[in-house]
Amino acid sequence: MKKIGLYFGTFNPIHVGHLAIANHMAEFSDLDEIWMVVTPHSPHKKKSSLLDNHHRYEMVYLATESYPKLQPSDIEFKLSQPNYTINTLIHLQEKYAKNQFHLIMGEDNLKSFHKWKNYEIILENHNIYVYPRIAEGIIETQFTNHPKIHRVNAPIMEISSTFIRKSIANTKNVRPLLPIAVWKYIDEMNFYK
Repeated sequence: MKKIGLYFGTFNPIHVGHLAIANHMAEFSDLDEIWMVVTPHSPHKKKSSLLDNHHRYEMVYLATESYPKLQPSDIEFKLSQPNYTINTLIHLQEKYAKNQFHLIMGEDNLKSFHKWKNYEIILENHNIYVYPRIAEGIIETQFTNHPKIHRVNAPIMEISSTFIRKSIANTKNVRPLLPIAVWKYIDEMNFYK
């Protein structure tokens, strides 16, 4: 039975911060693999800065190609929208019954986790691996010493995709913040300009 960590994101674009956290989870926790789940473009949101699903998936694919423990996943593209994490987890558990699925989230998401749909059911059936973030707000006391919530002392990565997109639009060189293959893809496709 494989323990899979699910790392959700729009990955618009995926950057070295995402990779550093995912790789840290793969190497320094008891998870066997990390699936980078690209969240789809919500049909109800008009967000012009969000690249099409297949482009963001391609960038995740390029970024994770040389990391055997990191896998790109487009599982949510096939689920009906708007989608909730609980639905994705149920779908994965049915489709890959031999695996155990767990969530990876930043400390900032843990602060609002009590507002998630069916969060109690998620906690009943899945572990949550939390990486540190610099963020305002307080974690609900019910989550501070929860047996299913594991804090992983990953490096704090305060790099944002928003910052990268704005910088590219302003013709700044942000190449060190992106995996080389992702930088080339963005450059060739003329994205975010």
